[in-house]
Amino acid sequence: PGDRPCPRSQPRTCMKCGQGTAALVIRVGDPFCRGCFREYFVHKFRAMLGKNRVIFPGEKVLLAVSGGPASCAMVRQVQEGLSREAAKRLRFVPGLVYVEEGAVRRQSPEQREQTLAQMETLLRATGFPYHVIHLEEALELPPSILQPGPERVGTSSPSGPSYKEAVDSFIQQQRQDGDSGTSLPGDSTLDTPAGPPATPRLPDAAQTQELLRGFEAARTATAREELLEMLRTHLIVQTARDRGYAKVMMGESLTRVAIKLLTNLSLGRGAFLAVDTGFTDQRHGDVMVVRPMRDYTAKEIAFYNHFFSVPTVTVPPLFTKRREKPSIHQLVERFLLGLQEEFPSTISTVYRYG
Repeated sequence: PGDRPCPRSQPRTCMKCGQGTAALVIRVGDPFCRGCFREYFVHKFRAMLGKNRVIFPGEKVLLAVSGGPASCAMVRQVQEGLSREAAKRLRFVPGLVYVEEGAVRRQSPEQREQTLAQMETLLRATGFPYHVIHLEEALELPPSILQPGPERVGTSSPSGPSYKEAVDSFIQQQRQDGDSGTSLPGDSTLDTPAGPPATPRLPDAAQTQELLRGFEAARTATAREELLEMLRTHLIVQTARDRGYAKVMMGESLTRVAIKLLTNLSLGRGAFLAVDTGFTDQRHGDVMVVRPMRDYTAKEIAFYNHFFSVPTVTVPPLFTKRREKPSIHQLVERFLLGLQEEFPSTISTVYRYG
């Protein structure tokens, strides 16, 4: 500002290897070259899963993909973890689910079709089984979705002997199969659409209008945000139940968890902070929600996707009425991200406090 000259940036050396030129600074004083940053990113994901030990070998896990940076980076981590070259290979069976929300985001039918086609291309490229569901399908969910399902045997104490039994059973099964590599978890073709993909079809106009009437009945932007989150969660959990998935992975980053934490406090949901922002959420009983990306800041995810060409799909924000006050979710997000610019430890401090 003013007549003060801008300081010239000097190249820095990677703090980890001490040889490569730093490509980014994660935090103040933490420069990383590309190679070391990739190792750091991958290790953090594996360490999060290994430390909590809630996903058993051979278990079916549903990855919720929105097309955003965090969920797409999560899918890339699972892809690399299942590859034969991985040092500590992941041993679960992944599947993907995408909830299409174009109706409440005020997209035209042509725009919804275009977004669906982009997401189909992204999901198909992973090679995993995937399921595309529309938000309108929430209107047809059974009332039982609101009741916790019966807990699966052996998942109530993930740190106890049940995890060891699952590992021993998996190793024994691998030995019986001769460990030929023909039945790797990542090679499962269950539920994968066969043949060329069909043209994405949208729900009936009557269903869309009924959904929009429900959202218009919510008088504030905050209420619409909460309604959307509720319907999306119910759809994902019901899909996991119908398809036999025991766990659901959500791609919520550290930044998103910190915003969610203060938002829930503002909405009077303080009693649910542990399950709304923790690594595991077992409120649904038979389906456990896990958040393996909650140690990554939005900045780290953005750099990883940029450096290693992780594809994403951008969708418009939730529709807001003209001259309407912003939602509590938007206010908290602006507040925290504004503080983060001046005080780089803001997000991590709120996260640790939660």
